[in-house]
Amino acid sequence: MFSLNIFLPAFISFVLTVILCPIFIPILHKMKFGQFVREEGPESHLKKVGTPTMGGIVMLAVFTLVGIVCATHKTELFPVILLTVGFGFIGFLDDYIKLAMKRSLGLMAWQKLGLQIIVTVVFAYMILSNYPDLAKIIVPFTGGSVVWNLGILFVPFVFVTVLGTVNGANFTDGLDGLATTVTLIIAMFFAVLSIKAGSNVSDTAMIMIGTLLGFLIFNTYPAKVFMGDTGSLALGGFVAAEAFMLKIPLFIIIIAFIYLAEILSVMIQVSYFKLTHGKRIFKMSPIHHHFELSGFEETRVVAMFAVITVIMCFIGFIAL
Repeated sequence: MFSLNIFLPAFISFVLTVILCPIFIPILHKMKFGQFVREEGPESHLKKVGTPTMGGIVMLAVFTLVGIVCATHKTELFPVILLTVGFGFIGFLDDYIKLAMKRSLGLMAWQKLGLQIIVTVVFAYMILSNYPDLAKIIVPFTGGSVVWNLGILFVPFVFVTVLGTVNGANFTDGLDGLATTVTLIIAMFFAVLSIKAGSNVSDTAMIMIGTLLGFLIFNTYPAKVFMGDTGSLALGGFVAAEAFMLKIPLFIIIIAFIYLAEILSVMIQVSYFKLTHGKRIFKMSPIHHHFELSGFEETRVVAMFAVITVIMCFIGFIAL
């Protein structure tokens, strides 16, 4: 039987997010930190211009505050906090430059990648120095009986997994409530698994659940605030870190299938466009825009992707 203390971090982070968002949103309005919409994006998104962005600051602040309090007696939480906050800070820089310069492009690609590599290096070093056993990862659909000891390959594996997950989360943040809802379901998967395994990272999963539930109140269609790169990059960092701390980074392909689909759709679209000198496979990428332009309402796309994530998380449990 679960102790009520397990749910306390979720409750506290939910309450803090619900309190802070109504305070922070008017400040963003006053500072004219409104969303820029790409000219080549769907026409239906033009109405989103001016909607406050950088709401991820609230998410990041709540997650960090509650996380640090919980981590005072549970050091396993620090790698999760590090990767979440580290990527959230990169997203903050990106968002701030966009808003300060009044343009749709923030950090240059090489700047963003360079910062992401630095954060990932610190995360990999922290794991190898303090939790070397995490280099042994569980292989899906083996009942936990097959474990890969990556050894020297662990570091490059961390880079591919973390950067792929973070950028997948970033591409997923394109519709009202989409990244929030998808990641909320993934966080619930982590919470159930970590509680069952008796892992302390259940606290960070619970904190993220509470934070996302609170933020979803203001981020669901029609959104009153967007999370921006501050939020989406932080979410990707959280998912990657939580998976590594539970020895299940290979499961990200399953439970975060939407992240994978989003980033693959962009890669396929760009590659095909270049190879065929202008032809496209999708009406628009990332793939959620393809569904929009195919006649699906924005809310239906979000619901559909959420249902897919629930199904994939069930498959994730079967794969354990």
